[in-house]
Amino acid sequence: MAFDDKVLEIPESLPMLPVRDIVVFPYMILPLFVGREASIRSVEEALAKNRLIFLASQKEITEENPTEETIYTVGTIARIMRMRKLADGRVKILIQGEAKGRVKKYVKAAPNFEVAVEKIDENDNAGSQIEFEAMIRNAKEQLEKIIALGRMLSPDILLILDDVNDPGRLADLIASNLGLKVSDAQKVLETHDHKQRLQLVNEILANELEVLQMQARIRSTAKDEMSKSQREYFLREQMRAIKNELGEQDQKGEELEDLREKIMNAGMPDSVQTEALKQLGRLERMHPDASEASMVRTYLDWMVDLPWAKKSEDQLDLTRAQQILDDDHYDLHKVKDRIMEFLAVRKLKKDMKGPILCLVGPPGVGKTSLGKSVAKSMGREYFRIALGGVKDEAEIRGHRRTYVGAMPGKVIQALKQVKMNNPVMVLDEIDKLGSDFRGDPSAAMLEVLDPEQNHSFRDNYLNVDFDLSNCLFIATANVPENIPAALRDRMEMVYLSGYTENDKVLITRKHLIDRQIENNGISAENIEFTEEGIKFLISGYTREAGLRNLEREVGGICRKVAKLVVMGLKEKIVITPEKITDLLGPAKYLRDEKLKENQIGIATGLAWTQAGGEVLYIEALKMKGKGGLVLTGQMGEVMKESATAAMSYARAHAKELGIEEDWADNHQAHVHIPAGAVPKDGPSAGITMATALISLMTDTPIRNDIAMTGEVTLAGRVLPIGGVKEKALAALMHGVKTVILPLQNQKDITDIPEEFRKNLTFVFVEHLDEVLQMALEEKPGRSRKTGSAKGGGKKPKEPAAASAA
Repeated sequence: MAFDDKVLEIPESLPMLPVRDIVVFPYMILPLFVGREASIRSVEEALAKNRLIFLASQKEITEENPTEETIYTVGTIARIMRMRKLADGRVKILIQGEAKGRVKKYVKAAPNFEVAVEKIDENDNAGSQIEFEAMIRNAKEQLEKIIALGRMLSPDILLILDDVNDPGRLADLIASNLGLKVSDAQKVLETHDHKQRLQLVNEILANELEVLQMQARIRSTAKDEMSKSQREYFLREQMRAIKNELGEQDQKGEELEDLREKIMNAGMPDSVQTEALKQLGRLERMHPDASEASMVRTYLDWMVDLPWAKKSEDQLDLTRAQQILDDDHYDLHKVKDRIMEFLAVRKLKKDMKGPILCLVGPPGVGKTSLGKSVAKSMGREYFRIALGGVKDEAEIRGHRRTYVGAMPGKVIQALKQVKMNNPVMVLDEIDKLGSDFRGDPSAAMLEVLDPEQNHSFRDNYLNVDFDLSNCLFIATANVPENIPAALRDRMEMVYLSGYTENDKVLITRKHLIDRQIENNGISAENIEFTEEGIKFLISGYTREAGLRNLEREVGGICRKVAKLVVMGLKEKIVITPEKITDLLGPAKYLRDEKLKENQIGIATGLAWTQAGGEVLYIEALKMKGKGGLVLTGQMGEVMKESATAAMSYARAHAKELGIEEDWADNHQAHVHIPAGAVPKDGPSAGITMATALISLMTDTPIRNDIAMTGEVTLAGRVLPIGGVKEKALAALMHGVKTVILPLQNQKDITDIPEEFRKNLTFVFVEHLDEVLQMALEEKPGRSRKTGSAKGGGKKPKEPAAASAA
């Protein structure tokens, strides 16, 4: 290649052609395809004048209409050697670079660019000839190595370079053949000193040689075994190395940067953030296909998804909260008051710890749904964790990450799902936690439910502390005795008794009927429940403390009405007791009738069951024998002991009670409690059994208008019992309006609703003498007082009577 050194005369202005993806150097000869209308006009102007045109590169390759600011100011003055118009409207030109030039000013920008250009004179005197010769040889050697490593260049480039000894032209020639990025090539073009330009090209050649050598190392390393997975690994590593050397991030790098940003914005405590960044660093050093990489990535996803600093704002409007609780649940005043107290304190003290409540009661009384209402009233998120049958400690505290398929425990999973760190979390059926060789989950719950520990709860999977103190935990249980003592100690127990018949009537009217009418596709125009019908449905078809079976029976009636409506029935069906029998068949449960007369040896007792209070008749019968005591009716051990204690008291005080001295020598007593298929136990039948036995032994009838409950001791003292509300209401529904209670239970009658309390008369007693004085029928010639006796010889006192009327 020969270069023409004649002096180039530059006119005052030249048409300018912005080029997209190439930098044209002086002495280059290359074809260009011109398609933009403004660029074609510049070509035509140049051909019409002196064939000279100024070529400058665009800063942005994708820009369709470049402006003065987006075009480099240093370019090349070139001569158009040939021009040919193509069929698609474009123009193909062959140009030769003549000299470097710099834009002094833009003469015009439309319809095409025209600029005033000054020629750039280059400095070629800096440096000795020996230094230039060394740099030229180094450049040629590096280019030879690059070609040897497989870089595709023009086959004649080395022959051409042998004839070029000018360092500036050599640098330009190499740069124009390497296929550099526009920014790198422009940097070479704008370097006017020959020595500096050749040094810059040498650096570019060294960098390119290093990339190719690394590529060769990767190729040789992966060459031994070329299975499918290894071939993919080789290709990925090759791409990764190339992109890293070119300063471009791959997809993995972008994902890692995204993860890093999420970690920094998650609001983690400092210690947790340090651990997360440490695991991110490990992930960066791993190959994407490594088995551990997916485990670490899953761990980091859990870490950034947890609500470390996100919490919902509490709704502290007490009036609104009370309204929501009352609308959703009838009665349950104790637990409602406890929630209202928590909200009141929360309003006064912002940083208080959440209480840990345990709602204890029979199935179906609304324990679980109450948790949802509490969340609604407070404006918090709600989540229910079912603990029934959970036997693995890892279900609560999480699995260690070394296990395949490891996951955090249920508590951390719940927090991720609700995306808030202060939800209302219902721990359902906490009394049914199991345990086996995998650990005891109830022991793991100790940390969750301890206000002094749960601010730093450590899940085995996360292996960092998480603050659970903002959560409001509400546990539910049917049998508190099944909860380990240590766990029970950490919770505030709130007892929910079963609903009374009156409660069930109100709840059925307010909630159940409307819900079942909607669920079964009928309307209030098709069905109407009467008060008597609801009461008959409750007493005749259900035996439960809650409402589940009652709602099923209401749903059954609604389904049968829906069937009649579909079959063409037009009139409204009124649900009366007779109609219920027609729709559901005969009643499943029948109540014992009130005793019609006073009888010897039959006493009316009161019992508590999960379905509410029950009237319990205790029957005593004498027969010939030798003082034995026969007990039947599936009595539990405690109840048998009560019967034995009552018998011992009667025999010890036979003279004071008017019992024949030889009664025990000639008779045997048999005590039976009807409904023999139903197990019975508890101490509260003590005074009832004693009354029945003493009635039998003295041949004195027991009043049929009195019911009683209380524990008795060998000394005749009457001790307090539980379930006063349910027992009293059972007596009232049975038609018995006088109830004998232990004196220490006097405080409990305030739990009985006023509308029922005013129809009952309560007699409070301390000693069995007072019970007998009140319950036994007065014999002719014998007052009740003279038939009473107390252990220790103290004079009996009158029983304390109280009536709410």
